[in-house]
Amino acid sequence: MADLLVVGSVALDSVETPFGRVQEVLGGAATYFSFSASFFAPVHLIGIVGDDFPSEHVRLLRDRGVDVGGLKTSRGRTFRWTGEYGYDLNEAKTLDTQLNVFAEFRPALDERLRRTPFLFLANIDPELQLDVLRQMAVRPRLVALDTMNFWIQGKRDALLKVLAEVDIVTINDAEARQLAGEPNLVKAARVIAGMGPKTIVVKRGEYGAMLVVNGAFFVVPAYPLEAVYDPTGAGDTFAGGFMGYLASQEQVSAAALRRAMVYGSVMASFTVEDFSLDRLKRLEPAEIEERYGAFHDLVRLEA
Repeated sequence: MADLLVVGSVALDSVETPFGRVQEVLGGAATYFSFSASFFAPVHLIGIVGDDFPSEHVRLLRDRGVDVGGLKTSRGRTFRWTGEYGYDLNEAKTLDTQLNVFAEFRPALDERLRRTPFLFLANIDPELQLDVLRQMAVRPRLVALDTMNFWIQGKRDALLKVLAEVDIVTINDAEARQLAGEPNLVKAARVIAGMGPKTIVVKRGEYGAMLVVNGAFFVVPAYPLEAVYDPTGAGDTFAGGFMGYLASQEQVSAAALRRAMVYGSVMASFTVEDFSLDRLKRLEPAEIEERYGAFHDLVRLEA
């Protein structure tokens, strides 16, 4: 089992869906990722919060086993995001974004973290992603990154530069089409692979996820749920389960990548069953394995 480092946002979210509303609950890409990944491997989190960040949130991550030594507290307010969903839960409408102390985020790795064998660069400025990669004393065994439409449009050159140096990119379907300039997802994945990453993970919300490795495709469905309350953080939770599982394996084989896709989907399916991290807080390892087995039944061809 290897250690895993994640660099990204820790936030306070206010979310409204057709099924409820929450104010200033724990959120952020690195938060969801690290909490999810911690079920599989040791996780180290690098991020920044303001001096208004509730101590119970830090305690929650620490109790889950996440190393929060790299979570810096700065004078000012924590990054805040406000959004809402209609009955189509695949797309969030952003109502307000306040970067606050996150605007001054400059990740700095100590000597210990510079040798972490697995690295996930969560959705932050690609210039910062590349800077973190440059700080690594030893090239990690596996480097993955996430991005979004804002960086694809506004910092494309910087994004292409860091994409050329990573092994895996996780991206949603709309972002994949935008990055590749190609409406067909299959063709888009091939175009993105030509940019550098040999493994492409396309997150497709309620339609599951697609893995492309060296031109070979593998598709995982979304787990059928009757109760979906809040999809916020589902993609980051997926990435956490995906990378966490890979870090727990002896080698990153094609078979391990496929299993990681299922574990990522399992973790995301739990996240959407409640707001914030509330469902993950109650999650037991036995439930993860039970739902992993249920995924096998979903895709089994023989009765």
